[in-house]
Amino acid sequence: MIERLQDCEAVVVAGHRGYKSNYPENTLLAFEQALKLGVHMLEFDLRLSKDNVIMVIHDETVDRTTDGKGKVGDFSCKELQRLDAGRWFAERFAGLRIPTFEELCELLKAYPDVLLNVEIKPSFNAIEAAGGAIAMLKNTDFGAVRFTSFDAAVLAHIHDAYGLKTQGFPQAQMYNFVPGDNGTYSKMWAVGISMKLLTPELVEQFRDMGLQVWCYCPDDLKSVYYALGCGVTLMTCNNPVPALEIGRHRETLRSAKNGRNPLGGATVG
Repeated sequence: MIERLQDCEAVVVAGHRGYKSNYPENTLLAFEQALKLGVHMLEFDLRLSKDNVIMVIHDETVDRTTDGKGKVGDFSCKELQRLDAGRWFAERFAGLRIPTFEELCELLKAYPDVLLNVEIKPSFNAIEAAGGAIAMLKNTDFGAVRFTSFDAAVLAHIHDAYGLKTQGFPQAQMYNFVPGDNGTYSKMWAVGISMKLLTPELVEQFRDMGLQVWCYCPDDLKSVYYALGCGVTLMTCNNPVPALEIGRHRETLRSAKNGRNPLGGATVG
């Protein structure tokens, strides 16, 4: 499925940690709302709890996104799910919990066509987290999944041990980066570029290396149009609405012109 994105002309939108701009990130509510918007992909972050349960949370600690304090890996799953993961964002979201990856997978059963961007956060047990996530997805079409990490060693392991598609980042942003022809870039299918770094020249540089180019996070009309001007149609967004609206408008114009959908099947963004 993800091969549809190869040199794709349509605007393809991933919800960054769900619908992050409007809901508490990496909660089931944020994912549900992103899916209702019609995002083509969900991006989310995985870490292991103290008892080796795969949890959906971005930071190394729970301090920013819950009412707790301390490292994620110092809490058991039950302890993590006692924390409030919604009130920090707004009082009306009080009571939301940190989901397990299993709970997210259960939600995703109702959305079989949605692509997944599974980010493994750097940690001493990141490779274990990656292996656990891959095992849980064993009944999933891996053609719909892309694994992401800022740790080049994790990407290399996923690429070499499992033969799965990975997304990394420019060298200066990665840990354990290995230069050279057989280094980190050779293990990557795609590269994600921050809007702060995005230029047409950088996009061309990575395309010349045979990499698919994504950007993050174009969250308003101006930044979406800038990304398109740089030649990037694959976008991970905190606020998916502008990119989805522009994508649908472009697709309407393209369909009216030639009656063809570049991704095949149902129209996407």
